[in-house]
Amino acid sequence: MLLAIAALGACSANRRRTPDDTLVLLVDGPFTTADPRYAKNNYDAKLCRLIAPGLMTVDTPNAEPKPELADRIERVDDKTIDVVVRADAKFSDGRAVRAEDVARTYQAVMADKCASLYQSGFLERFTGVEAIDATRVRFHLIRPLATFNNDIEFGIASYYDVPPGQCRGDTLIGAGPYRLREMSPTRALLDRNPYYHTPAKVAHVDIRVVRDAAARILMLVGGSADLVQNAVRPDLVDDVIKRPRVKKDSAPSVLLTYMLINNTDPVLADKRVRQALAYAIDREAIIAAKFGGRAVLATGLLPPTHWAYSGDVARYPHDIAKAVALLDAAGLKPDARGVRLHLVYKTSADAFRVAIARVIASQLHQVGIEVEVRSFEFGTFFSDVKKGNYQIATMQSPEITEPDFHYWFFHSTRWPTAKDPDGSNRWRYKNPEMDRLAEAGRAELDPARRKVIYANAQRLVAEDLPIIPLWHEDNVVLANVDVQGYTIVPNARFIGLVGSSKSP
Repeated sequence: MLLAIAALGACSANRRRTPDDTLVLLVDGPFTTADPRYAKNNYDAKLCRLIAPGLMTVDTPNAEPKPELADRIERVDDKTIDVVVRADAKFSDGRAVRAEDVARTYQAVMADKCASLYQSGFLERFTGVEAIDATRVRFHLIRPLATFNNDIEFGIASYYDVPPGQCRGDTLIGAGPYRLREMSPTRALLDRNPYYHTPAKVAHVDIRVVRDAAARILMLVGGSADLVQNAVRPDLVDDVIKRPRVKKDSAPSVLLTYMLINNTDPVLADKRVRQALAYAIDREAIIAAKFGGRAVLATGLLPPTHWAYSGDVARYPHDIAKAVALLDAAGLKPDARGVRLHLVYKTSADAFRVAIARVIASQLHQVGIEVEVRSFEFGTFFSDVKKGNYQIATMQSPEITEPDFHYWFFHSTRWPTAKDPDGSNRWRYKNPEMDRLAEAGRAELDPARRKVIYANAQRLVAEDLPIIPLWHEDNVVLANVDVQGYTIVPNARFIGLVGSSKSP
């Protein structure tokens, strides 16, 4: 493949083959919808936000929410909050965004007949949402909720032509920087929304799903694509950017790569064993060799750039002696072959992730832990994780913008069950103190006190290690040299397209 890249890089003086008025973006996964209510995967969510943003947005440098369609938020009391819609907020058909549109968007998700993945979250938070007047929408909360500003990031749709009591159909009109012209599982064509408060510089965006990694690289190097974000293997980036048509930009992310540990496993239930695993993994060496240094060591869920981050936690630099001492203390003595423990390590079938798993397995072998790496198609792999059918595994988190993820990841009520197979505490961790901190952080309205609560939660996670935080991989954008002005945001969404332009 690299020979093909080299050949293409030298084949033409033309810098690109894409239209001047269109940005061609390549992604590695499919779309299923542009409707925020039914978004199922990462790319659905990214597409939805370009078409239908919410009252707030977390497309910010430190993951703090800021107003998008909202002008201001007014707390009536601890369980009643009014949001005033900004006066210049308009849908892509030119009509004003009304409080009624906001209310009906939330009502549609909360309705019995709506099969939205977001419904349970809304019903856990709100008793109702209503329009008070043309611009003021009132949220009625079940209990005081510190996460409110993040919770109203959900995409808003126009309900001008929809009879009361009914939901929108397939044609969604939003108030984002783009409107959807056409979509299929493999392509989304977007046109600039001229009514957006900061109109996009380029008139059209063509988002193409290209599942083959080599094909994505060849299209970019050959000039038939303008931009990819986090869609080139990290260990190939340095080679790709040697090509004359390609340039690179990178920035910190709020995504976490971590090792899942089944805390109900008889051996792994001992936190000394989990800590030994952490000491045995040489994360700095992996970052240098596999990511070209484009990742930051993780100390917990939150990256150092996050507003609630605390670095005052236990840390686990590579230390074989400490790993061996902890395994000895846990009663895991080496046998005649020097083996203390056998583990099965599951991962997705992605070639790069399998390579990472094999490096980690080799490092664990140095302390007497024999590891069998098993790779699976992602659906099978994820199904096993949810069922608890694993010992150790590695995954990447969704965008961690709100420290309430400590509740989502670690609260004992979030264990997957037959009734709720999508429970997010997939490592089956249980600690009453973590439950208390996660509940307190969710309820505390004062930001300074919340930060203290989450500092304590981060210390507890670092001590107990229900998971092993590995690193926060940089967001890496490879673009044609003619593309200017693309801004990377930590959550890796595509809002940077709005400020992008192309040299003639």
